[in-house]
Amino acid sequence: MIDKNSIQTAVGEWLEKSDYYLVDIEMTADDRIVIEIDHADGVWIEDCADLSRFLQEKFGDELGDYELEVGSAGIGQPFKVIQQYRNHIGKDVEVLDQDDHKTLGVLKSVGDDDTFVVTTKEKQRKEGAKRPVLVEVDKQFSTRAIKYCKYVLNFK
Repeated sequence: MIDKNSIQTAVGEWLEKSDYYLVDIEMTADDRIVIEIDHADGVWIEDCADLSRFLQEKFGDELGDYELEVGSAGIGQPFKVIQQYRNHIGKDVEVLDQDDHKTLGVLKSVGDDDTFVVTTKEKQRKEGAKRPVLVEVDKQFSTRAIKYCKYVLNFK
C-alpha cells in the first residue's frame, strides 16, 4: 500500500539529484496522486516525466492502482512553501491577509522565520502639501497569518 510518506521519501530521492524542490503532494479519495515541484527557473515537462518514470520504477505494480500526476506549482497559484517566496523576490505579488485586505506590491525580502516584506505604494499627505503623494511603504507579513501570497503577472 502506497502512502504519502513513501511517496514523499521517493520524491526526495529524485530531488537530491536536481535543483527542484517539492511544493506539495496530494493523495485524493479517487486514487490520484498529485505531485507539485518547482524550480527557480521554472519547471520543464521533461523533468516532470522523468520524476513520473522514477516513481513508476520505484513502486512498480503498487502504483498501478493510482493515477499519477506530476507538474509544476503553477503561475498565479498561492505559494505553499517558503522557497517559492524566495524565488519571487523582486517580483510583483498579491497578499490577502486574514481580514480579506489585499496588498499589491513587490516582494522585497524573506526572513528565516517565515516572514516576508512587500514594498507597496500608498497615498500619504505630507505636511504642508495640498495633495497626497504616493510613497513606498514596506509591510511585513507572516506566512502563517495570511490567506495567501501569489505571484502577479504584470504585462507592462
